[in-house]
Amino acid sequence: MVDILREGKRRVIVLGTGGTIAGRAEAVGDNIGYTAGQVGVTELLGGIEAPNGIALATEQVAQVDSKDMSFAIWSTLALRCAHWLAEPDVAGLVITHGTDTLEETAFFLQSVLAPSKPVVLTCAMRPATALSPDGPQNVRDAVAVACEPGAQGVVAVCAGTVHGAFDVQKVHTYRLDAFGSGDAGPLAYVEEGAVRSVRSWPASSSQEARGRLERIAGAARWPRVEIVLSHAEARGSLVDALVRERQSGAADPVQGLVLAATGNGTLHQALEEAALRAQAAGIAIVRATRCMQGRILSTPNALLRDAGALTPVKARIALALELMTEQPAVG
Repeated sequence: MVDILREGKRRVIVLGTGGTIAGRAEAVGDNIGYTAGQVGVTELLGGIEAPNGIALATEQVAQVDSKDMSFAIWSTLALRCAHWLAEPDVAGLVITHGTDTLEETAFFLQSVLAPSKPVVLTCAMRPATALSPDGPQNVRDAVAVACEPGAQGVVAVCAGTVHGAFDVQKVHTYRLDAFGSGDAGPLAYVEEGAVRSVRSWPASSSQEARGRLERIAGAARWPRVEIVLSHAEARGSLVDALVRERQSGAADPVQGLVLAATGNGTLHQALEEAALRAQAAGIAIVRATRCMQGRILSTPNALLRDAGALTPVKARIALALELMTEQPAVG
């Protein structure tokens, strides 16, 4: 860990995990042909001044392209967050992250930490070597949120907008303002270093989250949960194959399936029939809508449970954490 300033001030800890924000390209005009996760987090903070009364410190937790994010990195990151959040002089945390799986990391961390202090993920759509990188401003805004009085929970900050962990989604492939919060809307905006809240911050529930964090720390491995998409002409053969693999005694059998359903949680008939067979075989099944907005409104006689407002990728994390509570802890 590198302390940039200290002298008795409250601290904001900046944890680096890689991503485009830490990417390098051969030419300053190249915003897509770069290699992610090349610039260290301490270097990323170069030239960024801390707000009055705040000291910045950095720690490199990982250095990856976030498309390659893993449960192992999540576990390490969650434990490092818990360590720093317990320090009384730490006002909040900032995590530099790639955009591709930022929404998954945010949801995971909120699920296992539910912190009373702010944990702020931030990112960039242009690499650090770009002619006009967006990362430095996003980091400045994230630091402002991390030391904002009353802020709490895991949030994401991009292009001056603060999104809650449960709502945030990447909604654009290229533009700088690449994230949205669906019909829930943003939590706040950052305007020249000032945070303007528009709705409530994520609630903290330390006891439930602490139990999940303890399970992660003691887990030999994570439950395997896959996502299967429902679409026109969908078939159940992939689901049936996963059931056969499980029944064959495979070393890492699937334990859960998230079905990315159409509309209000509807499934192609062939896929639904296969899912019911999988459920009967002991695989946990959850439906999550593939729609960008809205939630599944439960129907009275549904044979497969639904994930409500969770997207398929977030429902996968929720199901994995649920299944982990059913596994014996190590040690």
